[in-house]
Amino acid sequence: MNYDQFIIRDPAILGGQPVIKGTRVTLRTVLACLANGDSIEQIVAAFPTLKPEAVRAVVAFAAASAQEDLPLPRVA
Repeated sequence: MNYDQFIIRDPAILGGQPVIKGTRVTLRTVLACLANGDSIEQIVAAFPTLKPEAVRAVVAFAAASAQEDLPLPRVA
């Protein structure tokens, strides 16, 4: 997934924290909601400026970041 179309990091918005484009909803907020067990539908209902594909983009971004930061050992 091309998450670049959904995520932006701008020093003028929330001190440069990554947010969903066009909103002030941080990736950290969306990930915390997911970690608490909220569904995509619940997150979109709580933050009406979000679309389901933006939430999925946050997951894709987090997965790519984790892969870069925390490489997993290969299973032999």
